[in-house]
Amino acid sequence: MAIKTLSAKAAAALDRELMSTGAFSIDQLMELAGLSVSQVVHRVHPLSKGPRVLVAVGPGNNGGDGLVAARHLRHYGYEPGIYYPKRPKNELYQRLTKQLEDLEVPFVDDFPAALQSADHVVDAIFGFSFSGEVREPFPAVINAMAEAKVPVTSVDVPSSWDVDEGPPKSGVGSNFHPDVLVSLTAPKPLVKHFKGRHFIGGRFVAPAIAKKYDFEVPPYQGIDQIVEVDRDGHKL
Repeated sequence: MAIKTLSAKAAAALDRELMSTGAFSIDQLMELAGLSVSQVVHRVHPLSKGPRVLVAVGPGNNGGDGLVAARHLRHYGYEPGIYYPKRPKNELYQRLTKQLEDLEVPFVDDFPAALQSADHVVDAIFGFSFSGEVREPFPAVINAMAEAKVPVTSVDVPSSWDVDEGPPKSGVGSNFHPDVLVSLTAPKPLVKHFKGRHFIGGRFVAPAIAKKYDFEVPPYQGIDQIVEVDRDGHKL
């Protein structure tokens, strides 16, 4: 059985529905997504493997998920660092940034240099709405993640990948294959190209929504916000 996935168009429609008839706010969805990402990092990279987690943050919602994940990781005892070169003026992102500053989480300007001392990387640059060319300063960041000697966890979509077609055939990101992927709400079609550990984070979706968009809510355990699945979408 092939894993059921959400196209970019369906994912965007689902987000709109969650924030309208679903009655969720963007803050809530970002908080739930970031919490899921933080739990995945804790699962695949416990503190005993090293506390320094470098989070590469993009200018949109995917980046917001990364900021939330970093806050949770800080409370778990990790030592996150944030690379956030394109900061939107949106109040939500400013609040997320302030929360991290209050926790004395450092913001770094030189990603390759910060990567040298990192134990794990979170890729929260681009999400399912990304298309076209990777713009500065992110090509060098994605290339550095592709060549990283430490594990990389991508949020929803590996940055530079097409949500439906997977990694680009050439150029930036063509050799970027993260170790871990956290699919938010439901997997996207690109998962057929992904070879690493795959988690789903979406323990808030009403059954009627899942039925309408034709995906399955996996069997979450205990208080987990995440579940690891195999290539066919079965719980591991």
